Amino acid sequence: MTMNDLVRAAAAAALAVLAGCATHSSNPDAFSFAVMGDIPYRPAEQAPYQEMLKRLDAEPVAFVIHVGDFTNGSGACTEEIYQQRKAEFDASAHPFIYTPGDNDWTDCRRGHKDPIERLARLRQIFFTDRYSLGRSRIEMSVQDRCADDACRCPAHPENRFWTRAGVRFVTLNIPGSENNTGHDAANDAEVACRDEANRKWLEQAVRASERSETRGLVIAIQADPWVSKKPVYEPFLRQVREAARRLHKPVLFVHGDSHLLTIDTPFRDGLGNPILNITRLETYGSPFVGYVKVNIDPDDPELFSFDPQLVKLAN
Repeated sequence: MTMNDLVRAAAAAALAVLAGCATHSSNPDAFSFAVMGDIPYRPAEQAPYQEMLKRLDAEPVAFVIHVGDFTNGSGACTEEIYQQRKAEFDASAHPFIYTPGDNDWTDCRRGHKDPIERLARLRQIFFTDRYSLGRSRIEMSVQDRCADDACRCPAHPENRFWTRAGVRFVTLNIPGSENNTGHDAANDAEVACRDEANRKWLEQAVRASERSETRGLVIAIQADPWVSKKPVYEPFLRQVREAARRLHKPVLFVHGDSHLLTIDTPFRDGLGNPILNITRLETYGSPFVGYVKVNIDPDDPELFSFDPQLVKLAN
């Protein structure tokens, strides 16, 4: 069996498992949102990617979350591609929320570009104010202060949170490629600042979610924290586990990075048992061109259900 056969089989199996998971609710607070990421990587994906954007425009969703990697990992982090993706995201019929992926800045060193400078440029282009991208924009809370009291760190305007119908959403800049660690002193300092900013931002979102009017929490990052060969993501994973323990409410953990549609419960408590109020959603990625519509139903004890939309498996 070829690799292409394997990924086709994986896609078919995932869709079979998920068939019938989506629900339709009459609750006036019910709504849906879409998740996409890790696309497009190759010329063969451009046409289906554009088709996917058109399909998303026609979907009855409240907003779209892009979990990063809008280019491949070759390091081609050019001004042209940044401006092209910004124009595409702004053309969305729905509010469009983007959180950076490793290909978008940390892996730019493969193209002999400075990741720290590229991250600063992403902030200048994609995160200029308190609103989402898209033709219809929503206002969000933005982490526009330094990460520490001495203000040695920059602001992290890519970190955001917002609410809809009692569900809180939070984005954090946690990319793959080992979270940009282990390269040099300057990048290690960047990681230290960003990790602390992420910790504080998530804690702020969790604290707000402890209020009785909050129905659930959605956390969106780019990295798949379980594929790392180093423990760089473990402090974050501990914080997510602790958040679920504190909240006793449904938590949805959304990410990209590994490119295979996955919906499961990988978080474990201290005894190795699944933490059942955290669901993990990894969306499609290259060569799969697709997105996942997430349905939120306040009448459903699990709160979240899923409607995967595979547009094409690009050759």
